[in-house]
Amino acid sequence: MSALGTLEKALENRWDALMARVLGRERVELLDALLRECDSKAVAGPQGRVMVPNAYDVALADAVHEELTRRGGRVGQFLTDSLVRHAERRGYSWPGPPTVHITRRSDVPNGRYLVAGGVMPHVNAGGFPLAPGAR
Repeated sequence: MSALGTLEKALENRWDALMARVLGRERVELLDALLRECDSKAVAGPQGRVMVPNAYDVALADAVHEELTRRGGRVGQFLTDSLVRHAERRGYSWPGPPTVHITRRSDVPNGRYLVAGGVMPHVNAGGFPLAPGAR
């Protein structure tokens, strides 16, 4: 790894640690769930490319949604940026522009969040239901 790549990775790690400290543990757990969803749906494509879903729907329980948005954070943008960095590090390719859409749901199974990923070539961040029962 080049010196520039090492520096970039160190800065990303510091940024993630800072976000965890400032915004709480919930955001870090949510990010981990999003990255697991991305990794679990990676498939080998043509010319040795590894393709991953580009559209993710994150349904947040009412309390979690309130906590994450209360601080004025742009949760969707933070998650999208983190997902893009993760994909770049792993060498993943997208079938279309990557986006994370945040929704609020009162019936999230684990009481916190639900993450679902899928392929949408011409995705619009304005909304799309991927999760069962997502609105």
